[in-house]
Amino acid sequence: MTPETNPSGSATSTASGSGTTHASRTDHLTTPEDAPAGLPIERVHDTLRKIAENVENVLVGKQEVVRLTLVTLLAEGHLLVEDVPGVGKTSLAKALARSVDCTTNRIQFTPDLLPGDVTGVSVYNRRSEAFEFRGGPVFANIVVGDEINRASPKTQSALLECMEENQVTVDGHSYPLDSPFMVIATQNPIELEGTYALPEAQRDRFTCRVSIGYPDKQAELAMVDEHASTEPLDGLSPVTDASEVTELLATVRRIHVTTELRRYAIELVTATRELAELRLGASPRATLQLLRAARAQAALNGRDFVTPDDIQAVAVPVLAHRLVLTGEARASRQNGSDLVRQLLGRIPVPRGTDTAL
Repeated sequence: MTPETNPSGSATSTASGSGTTHASRTDHLTTPEDAPAGLPIERVHDTLRKIAENVENVLVGKQEVVRLTLVTLLAEGHLLVEDVPGVGKTSLAKALARSVDCTTNRIQFTPDLLPGDVTGVSVYNRRSEAFEFRGGPVFANIVVGDEINRASPKTQSALLECMEENQVTVDGHSYPLDSPFMVIATQNPIELEGTYALPEAQRDRFTCRVSIGYPDKQAELAMVDEHASTEPLDGLSPVTDASEVTELLATVRRIHVTTELRRYAIELVTATRELAELRLGASPRATLQLLRAARAQAALNGRDFVTPDDIQAVAVPVLAHRLVLTGEARASRQNGSDLVRQLLGRIPVPRGTDTAL
């Protein structure tokens, strides 16, 4: 019996297992002709400021982390939050989800989680005598994957197609995901027992990696005072919705990048492949996501054009986690972030007018 390809229903909010049956969705990978017209850059900047203020009510004193989270959202990418326990990794993801009035699901990754628990499964309906697809929690605008490295590689791989192609294929049938779609995954790099390191192919699908770090004393004091009487997440109200976010994304796609800056981004990425300290440099996907992130950074700054500063502001979080160091480099305590910073200081910044390639 062949599974039905016309599921019905819609994504449920804040689920951790298989959801209800899902309706057909419009693929977000629209052509420029099909894409929304976008919004004035001033409105984009104002909306992003409101989202940032909302999230910063929960994640006190971490403006840089919030900035990179919004950059990832606008770049139509996915975010990997890597840090020790208790610094607010999950709170960051929840705060962003609550700031946008859209469908959100949370998946707690555990060793016994199966791929079908993420993507969904085909279930036989005795009444209709046919298989029906019941979508999993990945069918939402924002999917929070908590402790992603606790799941087996087989389960982690269930996200590969979702994150790259914005669709799920089950039993030979493809189902488009919601638009916009963003995965925010967290992992603890310190506790290695019972975890599975993310493979290179998985890490390469995350646009940015951020580390929250401990708050300073003043921010921690403010956090203690605020959490003593109430839970900040409970007081968050949406400041935008999925429809407006889709328009924001359309605006960011149209932000201008000169030929010189495109060449500059390519030189940065190409240089990582030539470093003796690396076994594996950044991929062509990294080049695309670096430019998308630079456009997003320009939008955050209220500009409709990209500058070299925009590329430099996102280069480390976009590129560092994709680099695989040699054993000698790791033994000398080098890391991907330092290598990218060295390249930024070494490669000349373009200056001049736009010319054809």
